[in-house]
Amino acid sequence: MKVVGKGLNPNAKNVDQRTALHFAVARKNIEAVQLLLQRRVKVDQKDKHGVTPIHLAAWFGSLDILKMLVKAGAEQKIENEEGLNILHCAAINNHTEIVEYIVNDLIMKELDKEDRSGQRPFSLAAKHGCAEMLEMLMDSSYNMGTMEPNERGDTPLHLAARNGHGHTVQLLLLYSGTRDEVNQDGETSLYQAADNGHEECVQILLESDCDPNITPLHLAVKNGHLPVIYCLLEAGCNCDAIDKRSQTAMHIAAEMGNVEVAEMLLKAGVNLSLEDKQGKTALDVAARAGEVIIADMIIKAERYNIWQETNPELNQSVRSEFPLTFKLDHRYETKQLRSTVWRLAYKLLKPGQWKKLAEHWGFTTQQVEAIEKQWTQNSYQEHGNRMLLIWLHGVELANE
Repeated sequence: MKVVGKGLNPNAKNVDQRTALHFAVARKNIEAVQLLLQRRVKVDQKDKHGVTPIHLAAWFGSLDILKMLVKAGAEQKIENEEGLNILHCAAINNHTEIVEYIVNDLIMKELDKEDRSGQRPFSLAAKHGCAEMLEMLMDSSYNMGTMEPNERGDTPLHLAARNGHGHTVQLLLLYSGTRDEVNQDGETSLYQAADNGHEECVQILLESDCDPNITPLHLAVKNGHLPVIYCLLEAGCNCDAIDKRSQTAMHIAAEMGNVEVAEMLLKAGVNLSLEDKQGKTALDVAARAGEVIIADMIIKAERYNIWQETNPELNQSVRSEFPLTFKLDHRYETKQLRSTVWRLAYKLLKPGQWKKLAEHWGFTTQQVEAIEKQWTQNSYQEHGNRMLLIWLHGVELANE
C-alpha cells in the first residue's frame, strides 16, 4: 500500500467501477483500509452494481471495518441497485453482530425496509436459511419479524421451504400461525418444497398440519421426487386431486414415463377411471405417449383392483404371500415361464387370436386398444406377448 503515497490515484476504478477500498474491505484487510482512509479516499464510491465499501463490510461481517467506515463519514442509508442497505446485507449472511451494531449503536432501525423486490431483512434471512438471524429479529427487543409477503406473494415461509432450509421452516412455523397461504401463482409453502424436492421441509410442513391437497403431489411427480411423493402419500394426501388441466398425478406419471413414480401411485390405489379435460384416462395418456411399460402397469393395476373388489376375503392372505408390484417381472424364478409365454406369442398365436384370449380373460376394450397403440414390425406378436404377461401377473397375484 506504500505506492498510494507515490502519486497514484487511490480512487482509481477498474472495469467494474471498483476502487482499492472495495477490495480491501472485501478481503477484510484492516491495515489496507486504514491506509486508504488516511489518504481520504472516497468512502461512498459505487461499483457498477451500486455496491459501496460499507455494503461489503456488512456483507462479509467485518464489524471493525464497518465502524471505521462509519467514523470516516460513510453514508449509512445508502442502497445498491437492488435496494439493499447494510441491514439487508448483514441479514442475508447471518451476521448478527453487525445487525446488533446497526440497531443498538447506530440507532438505525429504519433500515428495516423493503428492497426493490419487496423483501425485508427478515424475509431475506429466511430465504438464505439464517436461523440465528431470524431468532434475533423475532426477539421483542428488535421486533423485526414479519410474515408479510413480497411482491410475488411469497412469505418468509415460502422462501425458506423453496430453498430447503428445514430448521428455518421450523422456526417460522413456531413464530407464526401461517401455514397454507398462497402466492400469486397459487402456490403454498408445501407446494414449493415439493416442487424442489426438499423432503425434510415437506415432512416438517406436513407434521405442522399443512394441507397436502393443494397439488404438491403433481409437482413431486413431475420432478420425480420419490421421497417427497412417499411423504405426501403417507400423510394421506388426496392422490386423485386434479390440476387446472383436470389431470391427476397418475396422468402426469403416465406422461412422464417414470416407472418408480407410477408404481408408487398405483400401489397407493389411485382412481384410474378419472379423465382429464380431453377425456383421457391415465391409460390413454400412457398409450398415446408410447409409454408401453407404464400402460401395462396400469392395466395390471386395473385388473388387480377388480379382483380385489370381487375377492375381499382372499386379498390379505394373498398379498402377504406375494408382494404387490406392477412393474416388469425380471425374477429368475419366472424366467422359464416368461420364455414359454414369449414362444406362445411369437410362434403359435396367429393375428387376432391374442384379442380373443384377451376378451376371454376379461380385458376391456380400452385395455386392448391401449396395447394395440404400440407399433412394431411384428406388432400382433408383441401385443400378444404383452397381454399374456399381464394375464400372468394377475394369475400369480391371485395365487391361482
